[in-house]
Amino acid sequence: MKRELRLTADGSPTLYVPELDETYHSMHGSVQEAKHVFIENGLCFVASESKQVNILEVGFGTGLNALLTAQEANENAIHVNYLGLEAYPVEEEIWKEIRYLDDPVTLALYSQMMALPFGETKACSPYFTLNKASFHIQAWTTTEKFDLIYYDAFGPRAQAEMWELPIFEKLYSLLNPGGALVSYCAQGQFKRHLKSLGMRVEGLPGPPGKREMTRGVKI
Repeated sequence: MKRELRLTADGSPTLYVPELDETYHSMHGSVQEAKHVFIENGLCFVASESKQVNILEVGFGTGLNALLTAQEANENAIHVNYLGLEAYPVEEEIWKEIRYLDDPVTLALYSQMMALPFGETKACSPYFTLNKASFHIQAWTTTEKFDLIYYDAFGPRAQAEMWELPIFEKLYSLLNPGGALVSYCAQGQFKRHLKSLGMRVEGLPGPPGKREMTRGVKI
């Protein structure tokens, strides 16, 4: 899969996939989008109930959500076990060109996370433990349960197969009661899928450039 580095409106980078005509993040700003959707409306939401959070990310991509999660965990003493699922890992020569923040501590943390071999687990800090798995979600199995799922696949236009009901049935079964699934996507069919599973579905204000995002909570 060919990928090209591009800058978004907030100065942070993303990747563009010509084959899909799709970027990994919003061109309005990759960092501000990730913080709004996954940190403020995901991690902060579930961490208000517990300082021990198991997270599954579907679409690990460039590692941005994991990096921001590690920062939030370290700053607020939230113990996070993080599993990133990625069917098409970003090549080392590409992620080494990515600079989300220029301070040495963040750069070192990012390099440590991206260099971690898939299938291995590493404590990147006293509060953040990372594991990465290179599988398609449809073929992946686990006995783990999660408090929070970041659903960050390419959008329905580019990857319709990632937005079908069986995937969300699978993810629902992996969520602990009270757990949440968050996504930048606000498509009506996506929300209907979550509602059909019995989830409480919330349409929340979206990040800059997007009217709405979605959070589903397992009741």
